[in-house]
Order: sequence, then structure tokens, then C-alpha cells
Amino acid sequence: MSIEQLKAEHDVETHWLHFPLHPKTPPEGIPMKELYKGRDPESTAAAGEHLKNAMAEAGLPYNRRTRLDNSRIAQELGAWADTQVGDATFHDAMFKAYFVDDRSISNKDTLVEIAESVGLDGQEARTVLDERSFSENVTRDWDRAWSDGVTGVPTFTSRDLFVFGCQPYEVLLRFYNHLVKLQAQDATSDNTS
Repeated sequence: MSIEQLKAEHDVETHWLHFPLHPKTPPEGIPMKELYKGRDPESTAAAGEHLKNAMAEAGLPYNRRTRLDNSRIAQELGAWADTQVGDATFHDAMFKAYFVDDRSISNKDTLVEIAESVGLDGQEARTVLDERSFSENVTRDWDRAWSDGVTGVPTFTSRDLFVFGCQPYEVLLRFYNHLVKLQAQDATSDNTS
């Protein structure tokens, strides 16, 4: 994945901003056959092929999913994981569970298993989910995403600049280099003031 290459080659730090891609999805999710019911089969197949190709181009594994899940509680657990050691591995495991293994990320037991699989405390994860203790964190992220005009994932942002969508390494490198240049300009301005 291009962001991983950028992080490996440069001093880049990332932070997750949770985003409501399909916020009206019911907690139990929607079977794909229901979601696409009544749609043109050719355009549905083309959309699926487009997603598969985008994932392949980004170097991400992908498998056919059987349902669209409501990711709200998964995002809340992700916000908690961001406060723990091993947070990046949690997000990777969540991605794999949903997009490769077709597991339900709106199911608390599944989420606890994913947390435990990367060494996070399962009982603490269960408490976070039961008490919804990171709900406000996710709501703040959603509000920020909406106010910033984020419309899809992934979105890379810094200094009110945005790169939308899954981008090749060269695009992210140009974004990074531009940010470095802006930072250098700021440092020069501060020194001459």
C-alpha cells in the first residue's frame, strides 16, 4: 500500500479519522443481494470489479463480501485501539476481517476476537463496546469529516489540504514533498519575523 511505503521511506506519522461511509446502514447490516436488488446487474458487476481492481492496484487483499455492515461500533473500538500499543495492527486486522474474510464488523464478539488477535485486551475491548465509551470520539471525527468535506475513504489530509481516494505512491510522495516545502517556508517566515 502506498501510504505504508511513504511511512517506511519518510518520517510520516498517520492518525485515523473515522468516517461515516454508510451511516444509515442498520446495526445488523444489509445483505449485498438486498443492497443491489433492483439495480442493473451489469452496472453492479462493474462496480464490484472496479472496487476489486482498486484494491489490487493499492496492493490490498480483497474478497467478495456478502453484506454491507454498519461500522459504527467497529470505529469506536478502533478509536480505543488508537490509544493502545498495537493500534495499527488492529486497523489492518479489521480491514482483513471485513474485506477479505467477510466477517461481520458490527458484531461485538467478532470485534473482541479481532482485538485479541492483535494482542489487545479482550475484556477491555468488550467493556469499550458495551459502554460505548469511545462514541463521542467517533462523533467528533464524523463531525470533522463532514465539516472538512470528506466524501470517501481513504482521504489524506494535512494543513487543510486533501488527497482523496486510493492513490499511487507517487501522488502521496508529491503531497508529502509539498507539505515539507510548506513547513520549510513557515520556518523561514518564523525566523525572519
